[in-house]
Amino acid sequence: MKKFKLITSCAFVVLVVAGLSAPAPTPADARSNRYTDDDYTRPRFGAAPVLAIVGLKQQRITVYDARGKMLESPVSSGATGYETPPGIYSIVQKKEEHHSNLYDDASMPYMQRILWTGIALHEGVLPGYAASHGCIRLPGSFAQRLFGLTNMGMRVIVAREDIAPAPIAQPFLFGAREVAEESDGETSILGIPVSVGRDNGSDLLQRLRLSAMAKTGEAEAAARREKELKQIAQKKAVEAAPALKVVAAAERDVARAEADFAATAKLIEAADTDAKAEKAAKAKESATTKLALAREKLAQATAQAEAKAAAASTAKQEAEAAEEAKSTAQDAADEAELNTAPVSVLISRKTHRLYIRKANQPIYEGPVSIRDDDKPIGSFVYTAVDTSRSGALNWTVVSLYKDALNVEPYVKQKEPASKKKQPPAPPHATDVAAATAALDRLTVPQEALDKISAVVLPGSSLIITDEAPSVETGKDTDFIVFMSGEPAGSMAIRKRAPSQGWARRGGETDFWGNPRPRRYGGGGGGWSRGGGGGFPSFFGGF
Repeated sequence: MKKFKLITSCAFVVLVVAGLSAPAPTPADARSNRYTDDDYTRPRFGAAPVLAIVGLKQQRITVYDARGKMLESPVSSGATGYETPPGIYSIVQKKEEHHSNLYDDASMPYMQRILWTGIALHEGVLPGYAASHGCIRLPGSFAQRLFGLTNMGMRVIVAREDIAPAPIAQPFLFGAREVAEESDGETSILGIPVSVGRDNGSDLLQRLRLSAMAKTGEAEAAARREKELKQIAQKKAVEAAPALKVVAAAERDVARAEADFAATAKLIEAADTDAKAEKAAKAKESATTKLALAREKLAQATAQAEAKAAAASTAKQEAEAAEEAKSTAQDAADEAELNTAPVSVLISRKTHRLYIRKANQPIYEGPVSIRDDDKPIGSFVYTAVDTSRSGALNWTVVSLYKDALNVEPYVKQKEPASKKKQPPAPPHATDVAAATAALDRLTVPQEALDKISAVVLPGSSLIITDEAPSVETGKDTDFIVFMSGEPAGSMAIRKRAPSQGWARRGGETDFWGNPRPRRYGGGGGGWSRGGGGGFPSFFGGF
């Protein structure tokens, strides 16, 4: 199952969310914004963020780039009965100005949707505890700044508690890139020369983009050539049609001339006088001349028709060849574009399947073997954050839970008795040993390994989880996974009949009346072209 689409999603966001026991939002809460823009740490300027962790037990978001923490801020997530469901998501839409169609046209500035069914990051009131209808509220200036930093497709993980990312060795699924040991040089990836011993990641990506541009140019030229040859073929076919009519008329003339000639022969036989015989002979001579002339015209018409038919046939064959060339060139351009996007892999213990997506489109699905598959493997997200000078990728891993293999049952948290701001608690550390052990339990088919390791760019990621991919995984999304056993009140209030969900997801507009996107435009917005398949959605919007 292959569908090649364009996308430039290289960043990766993780939002770790835990449900807090809190009263439903009230007008008093809306007026009580305990946190202001001064409560978030100012950014350390540098590269784009690759990871953001939001802990709902701690009610904060921490944004990371490849070098570490960039900035931090308090948040307010779903209140009791409206809990934001823990899981793995991606940013699927960004709108600087947005209004809810479920909650009295409420303003949601700097909205970054993580589910088409209605959960997003956006500016909002922060009373000091979980108080939203399922979204993750951010302070105003922070929401604006984060909106400008993030890219479409960044992964979002909602989990129970704040978890810090940790470095980890590159997962074996992604292969090993050949690089120079001591000096600068060149290697080849997909036939593209790549400098090594310098910033190989950006060098490879730049060359892949240049290759994609060249392939796109070739595809456009092939499309123009196909159009030109189709027009010529149509013209030649039009020219050939009258020639056939001329041949048909000439054939009728020959038939009449032959009938006249045959009639003169009968006249000669029937002539009983010299006068009649002479007259019949002259008639035969005239008929002979007319028949010869008719046959000559038929031969000329036939030759012209055959020439025009041959020209039309040749033009048709050339147009068909051009059509095939265009298709081949477009496939090559699509694949070249696909190679500029990070690869995303999900391995599910629940389904015993391995899934691969690129540019938010599925490119592979197949079985995977997991040792001791009756035991939990945990839920981890591994991310290639950047590339070293040697060309090797640097990876981090985040666990969905502090104890990856012994997840404690969800317990409703009590609201703190004191409304005073508490000193921030440090995030839990990701269990790197458990993440490494999860990799060691996998046996992956060679076909899948070849697809995964063909081109590995910063932003590539791997999810290993006990859960199955959600039905929300589909058109214009990366993998979406919900954690079982967690409160998800915000999803329950959005639930609708499957038939309605399927119809709406297949329509031309989304749940908010916005036209569905068709092609990715790069940068902070835009979309891949065409449908991406996936699963129907069973929930409503916000």
